[in-house]
Amino acid sequence: MNQQALCKLADLAAAVPDGAKLVVPSDNCGVAMAATRELVRRGVRGLHLVCVPTSGLQAEILIGAGAIATLETSAVTLGEFGPAHRFIDALRNSRIRILDSTCPAVHAALQAGQKGLPFIPLRGLIGSDLLASRKDWKVIDNPFQPGDAIAVLPAINPDIALFHAPLADAAGNVYIGRRRELLTMAHASRQTFVTVEAISEHKLFDDPKLAPGVVPAIYVSRIAIARQGAWPIGLPGSYDADDAAISRYVRSAKTAEGFRRFLDEWLNETMAAA
Repeated sequence: MNQQALCKLADLAAAVPDGAKLVVPSDNCGVAMAATRELVRRGVRGLHLVCVPTSGLQAEILIGAGAIATLETSAVTLGEFGPAHRFIDALRNSRIRILDSTCPAVHAALQAGQKGLPFIPLRGLIGSDLLASRKDWKVIDNPFQPGDAIAVLPAINPDIALFHAPLADAAGNVYIGRRRELLTMAHASRQTFVTVEAISEHKLFDDPKLAPGVVPAIYVSRIAIARQGAWPIGLPGSYDADDAAISRYVRSAKTAEGFRRFLDEWLNETMAAA
């Protein structure tokens, strides 16, 4: 392993500066919850969080902890577990700036960042209320067909991509499986920080079954081992979500006081296990 890439979990979190534009995946892609705990523990502030294209518990906890200044997403949802209470409270009380988006818009703007483009056109936004709230989105004439209006979106170029994966190898390559949006995130971002379940003794690119799902080391800045690093969210193909733990969180987070008690217990439990 490149010793400059391999680091302790706390050091990985410490390398995320206040005010960073941080891009994270949805709950079914590998959410770096252990790293999120470390970010909260060190008191990160002013993040511009970009969710690809949604977020759940990760965004909810970062919002409740006061870490987020701007949230760019198509949704924050805990699904069947109930409302995202801290997100709703912050939204109602204008404690965070919201850049409302759609799933296709998030993916398209990130792909523009991946390709080094300043902007990207996207169908389907004309006539929506989003164009009134997103002043950074423009409507132009299709240069190849005058009179054909089309929306254009600025590229998303994150400072850091952060996600959790099952495996890395000694060269710093990271296996993500079929979740290609993680590769797009890594390509579009200036740096990529990854937590993994384990380090393989074998080169991932030497395995023809694994190689198509690998992020090359050239795109990976830091790797930290964090077993069960997505908990209580699941890691597809490795372990399921802890439904009981997420349900307990939703019950606790109905009030600011309940959320604070949850957060104190969560951080203390992690410290005890460390």
